[in-house]
Amino acid sequence: MAKLYALFLIVVLSAVADGAVEPYERAAAVRMMSAQSAALDRVARAGSRTPPPVCSDAVFLRRVYLDVLGVLPTGEEAAAFLADKAPEKREALIDRLLARPEFADYWGMKWGDILRVKSEFPVNLWPNAAQAYDAWIRDALRRNMPYSEFARRLLTATGSNFRVPEVNFSRAAGGHDPASLAASAAVVFMGARTANWKPAQRDDLAGFFSSVRFKKTNEWKEEILFIEPGGDVRRSLRLPDGTDVRAGADPRAVLADWLIASPRSPFAANGANRIWFWLFGRGIVHEPDDFRPDNPPTHPALLDFLAKRFAESGYDTKALLRTILNSDSYQATSISALLSDKRPTGTYPTRRVEAEVLVDAINRITGSADEYSSVIPEPFTFIPEGTRAVALPDGSITSTALEIFGRPPRDTGLLCERPARVTTAQRLQLMNSGYILRKLEKSRKLADLARSAKDVRSAADALYLEILSRHPTDDELAVIAAHEPPGKNPARQKFLDVAWALINSPEFLFKH
Repeated sequence: MAKLYALFLIVVLSAVADGAVEPYERAAAVRMMSAQSAALDRVARAGSRTPPPVCSDAVFLRRVYLDVLGVLPTGEEAAAFLADKAPEKREALIDRLLARPEFADYWGMKWGDILRVKSEFPVNLWPNAAQAYDAWIRDALRRNMPYSEFARRLLTATGSNFRVPEVNFSRAAGGHDPASLAASAAVVFMGARTANWKPAQRDDLAGFFSSVRFKKTNEWKEEILFIEPGGDVRRSLRLPDGTDVRAGADPRAVLADWLIASPRSPFAANGANRIWFWLFGRGIVHEPDDFRPDNPPTHPALLDFLAKRFAESGYDTKALLRTILNSDSYQATSISALLSDKRPTGTYPTRRVEAEVLVDAINRITGSADEYSSVIPEPFTFIPEGTRAVALPDGSITSTALEIFGRPPRDTGLLCERPARVTTAQRLQLMNSGYILRKLEKSRKLADLARSAKDVRSAADALYLEILSRHPTDDELAVIAAHEPPGKNPARQKFLDVAWALINSPEFLFKH
């Protein structure tokens, strides 16, 4: 019966929220903006109609927390930001978030998808190597290693897969043969799928990896990557732009030099486009790992602008993020009535929150935790309680909830592996499962929040700030006040019903 009352409240509150524009838009954009961000907007909106309104402070707060850290702001953080009247508060918040440790965990999860950090089939890095690889990626992000150095170290690493974690880039390629190594390098650093290339082009790129060799050691599952002097390398190799070059001692280094430094390399554009995709859910070239002549960028000038700024900054990922996040293009409304503009810069597109982020958000709101494990290899792998899903170091370590909500398998390294659609199983898990009900009913955090509230209005305000990062509207407060669930403790049940309704709302489940 409690589920039925909560379900009714979900429907009513969703209908009320759909008609409320005020919580989602701000009439006037009174804020600071860097010269770089203003330049981005001029390029992005060249020739377009009147730009859409800027999103409200509450929407921006939630949006930027999810996109930068993969976490929701706490109720206290939300209340403080909404009360702040400083015109530069958005810019200051972006700087603070980019410096927080959660950044490395969340963006490490993103990189783990495309670098195939997974111990089991079909990648088969094995646990020691997968965890070392994951730790290296997150440390690189924590130190804001230049993207050029990040790529060079992955492309040219030699040594033990346990002691030189970057070696696992080659081991995760799907094969030790030159063609597999070349295909992996192309999709990650050129955004290109070599299956679409002519055979001669594939052979030319594979030539840069033809001297790579692997050998096993006496350590279980350890492998050494080394370069065989001479190997099968031809004296002359052909770069993807058609230029002939001398092979050198390690031909991979020649390829890395061209990727990073050549103006004809897609390296900067691919890196910038991937960051845009991660922030907006759609690349300027889309799919973002499918650069080819017959799949051109929707906005070439914008991609050129971003690629140039990325290269000029020394491939500083956080600098590029700061430029995009401070722009009106990023801070635009996502109200559906404005989606007649098909441009990727016209509005911020709504899209489903990632599986790991959603599970972490529910656990943080309720003060609970999930169990994560891998039934393979021997012995079984169990992760300490309290570990955040975005911080899991291995794609083989998972849970039922993560599988239901669409955690990608990390089998191919393609970004399309992460599903975007909402499924019936996901809806049932949220609306009609013991998984959510137990977390709500056993939550000491929510119980303490309810006890500390003076009245229905303050209780609702606390829940909205904690779950949706905004204050409730008067219409929403009226619906909540009129809701009278049966039972021995109707006040507590009302609080839990509201929490359950908000967790099931599109406003919670989607980035917007």
